[in-house]
Amino acid sequence: MIKQMLYLPVWFCRAKFLGQHRPLQTVLFVSNICNLRCKHCAERGHAGGISKTLDQLEEEMRYALSLGSRFLDLEGGEPTIWRQGEHDLNDVIALAKRLGFYSVTVTTNAQRPFADLQADSIWVSLDGVGKYHDAVRGDGAFARLEKNVAACGHKNLSVNMAINRLNYPSVEETIRYAAANPAIRQISLNFHTPYPGTEHMALPQDIRLQTIDRIIELKKQGLPIMNSISGLKLMRDNNFRKDCWVSNFILADGTRLTECGGKTAGVCDECGFCMAGEMHSVLSLKPDTILAGLKLRLPGK
Repeated sequence: MIKQMLYLPVWFCRAKFLGQHRPLQTVLFVSNICNLRCKHCAERGHAGGISKTLDQLEEEMRYALSLGSRFLDLEGGEPTIWRQGEHDLNDVIALAKRLGFYSVTVTTNAQRPFADLQADSIWVSLDGVGKYHDAVRGDGAFARLEKNVAACGHKNLSVNMAINRLNYPSVEETIRYAAANPAIRQISLNFHTPYPGTEHMALPQDIRLQTIDRIIELKKQGLPIMNSISGLKLMRDNNFRKDCWVSNFILADGTRLTECGGKTAGVCDECGFCMAGEMHSVLSLKPDTILAGLKLRLPGK
């Protein structure tokens, strides 16, 4: 924890005042194998095919550390499916900590039990309450999610909602559901980014603006929304410099990106990934965003 507290201000000063674009976080895809077929997903071929070896993951982690990254997010596909012989995802987490990452996060769809997961924090993809979640992720997905979240018992479990045409009526309900659920620490809100083939899932601009304004109202009421107000305001029209180099990405096929894949896909102007607003607001010295970032990176505080 002390290393994290010291590293963050040093990283910030180098980025803000020296112009050093070194990633703070690495998003590492362990495979493209998944147990759902979500309507908003842009991943193709994730029914199988790619699952990295532990040696490959170690090499990719060492590369990320050499860039300056100190926080690791393991994703998929569905990362909890990952296996190599007797090794499971906890072995990947333990390896990351031994190599020098300060904390490891896992993002899961919560369709399998994950009470034994040894990540520092867990993010569960929750795309609405009840029928709204199932409309995006398939019949029965919400019931399985509820069961597995309730059984997890992890003190740093949060949820993330990707808002789209199917689930936007459930945004407030989902925020209040997260606030009332003792197993959930906070909720992060994002909007569907129209990667090729998924354009039909994006919200019309007028509904997006109304939704953001309502999220800001709920944030002011004290509901546990991770997004800062400064970051949310930037996402209203996307008219800001994208500082997405704060995270680097290593995809399931091994492709290494210095920033979000949205740039390669040409969808930055329609970005719905609200961390883009958060990252820009941090580097613009917005106090509320800095506090939100510290809460995210130092969850024990």
